[in-house]
Order: sequence, then structure tokens, then C-alpha cells
Amino acid sequence: MIENYLLEELVTFAQTGTLAKTAAALNVTQPTITRGMQKLEADWDVQLFVRQPNHLSLTPTGQLAVKEAAALLTATQQAVERVRNFERSQYICTLATSIPGPLIVLRNIHSQLPTNTRLPPQSVPESQLITGLKANDYSLVFSNHPLSTETIDSQYIGTERLAVNLNQFMFQANQTTITFAELKGLSFVVLNDIGPWRKIIQANIPNANFFYQEQRTALTEITKYADFPYFSTNISGFDETLPQQDTANDSRVCLPISDSAGQMPIYALYRHTERNRVQPIISQLIAVWPK
Repeated sequence: MIENYLLEELVTFAQTGTLAKTAAALNVTQPTITRGMQKLEADWDVQLFVRQPNHLSLTPTGQLAVKEAAALLTATQQAVERVRNFERSQYICTLATSIPGPLIVLRNIHSQLPTNTRLPPQSVPESQLITGLKANDYSLVFSNHPLSTETIDSQYIGTERLAVNLNQFMFQANQTTITFAELKGLSFVVLNDIGPWRKIIQANIPNANFFYQEQRTALTEITKYADFPYFSTNISGFDETLPQQDTANDSRVCLPISDSAGQMPIYALYRHTERNRVQPIISQLIAVWPK
């Protein structure tokens, strides 16, 4: 069995070009590196180096050995990280989401969740969500797509329903619901981090302008002093940093969007082995989710 330190010495030699620089990079003596390279050649029963007076270089076999050594070191580190992530997951329930909605609700009820629950600072891309779940980076994730595999289950949480807040004197505001098509050509102030909703509104509202705001407080201030329409959902009431319809601006009317694209089902995804640990969180989220 080849020791990792020998592989590291070989890869470092290929990067630095000399035994002296290799020894300095690894904080060992040059004779230690020399003995290590000799041992590696003996263990593999190949010639890795061309030895000339005051010069050492890699043979073609040595160059291949460097590539293989680097791959082995990377694989070893990844294996260690997977094991460490799994160990941490036994004690800390780490959550992630590709949609801001579940995170907003979970932050609001954080004190009611199990004490070992760790909420993410923000949403992540869908691809990272599934990869992290499979790699034990996350115990429980939330997506707008269900997933069922040999190792992963999903459970329906509820539906996030999109609405638009319009000045009450706009002709579109004189109705109980509204469609995306009826919002054609309007300009909206929108939060930057809205996950899949961003593509939905851009794809479904013709000729619209969207002024994206990085900070939630900026959106709140703009809606106080300007009549730009803005979007909300049935979970916006859980977010104290967003404009609330009853206090932000009395001249606005909140109209639910009736298109099917404005209704987003939310799912909890988890590994089969984590079901018992994450079920209390799922149950609590379902209990408070607006119907």
C-alpha cells in the first residue's frame, strides 16, 4: 500500500522541479525527499526519474505516476470529506433550499424547530442542492421539484402562490385576480434572490421591465415612496423585512395571479436514512404553511 505522503512528495516535485524546493514546500529535509522518491520507485518497481549530475527529472513513466498520484490524493481527500460530512450530519441537521420561500418560513419558526437544526444563509442552485444531499452535506432540502430514487424520498409541503401589488387606481387593480398577460408592459421592483420565480415572471409577463434589488430593505424603501408594482406570495407575511400590505402603502391592492405558472408546489427532499430525523421539521413546516 502506497503512503499518501510519498504521493504528495511526487506531486510536489513535479510542481517545483527540484528536490530542494520540494523539501522546502513540504517543510522536510532534502534527504527525506530523496529517500521517499527511492522508496516509491522500489514499491512500484518502476523508474520514475532520470538522474544526472546535479539534475533530476521525470521519466515518461514518472509523468504518468504524477497524474495518478494527484488523482489518488484528490480521491482520498474527497472520501475524507464525505465521511466528515456524514459524521456531522449525525449531530446537526443541515438544511438547504433552492427557493427562498421555505427559508423565510423556517426562519420565522426557528425557535420551534429541533435545537440541532441549522438553517442556510441563502438559497442555492438546484444542481448544488441535489449534489449536496447525496454527498451528506445536507440532511433536508427544499425544491419545487419532487424526487424519488433508491436513496431519496420527497414530501409535499404546500404551494407558494404568487401575487402582485398594484396601485389601486390602475385599471388592472379593479378585479379580484389577475393574469400574467394583464401585467404586460409594466415596470416592477423585484428582489434579486427569488429563485425560480425570476425566470417565471420574465418568461410570462410580456414587455415588462424588472428593477432588481439586492437588499430587502431597499425594496421596502422604494415601495414607500414610489408606485412601482412589486410581487409577494402567500408566505410573504412571514418575512418582517418585506413590505406588508396593511402598513406599507394603503394605495396598493394585492391581486393573486391566477395562471398555473404562478402556483409553485414546494417539496421536502431527504435521504431514506434521515426520515425520522427530519420529519419533525417537515411536520412543523406543513403545520404553519398557508393553505
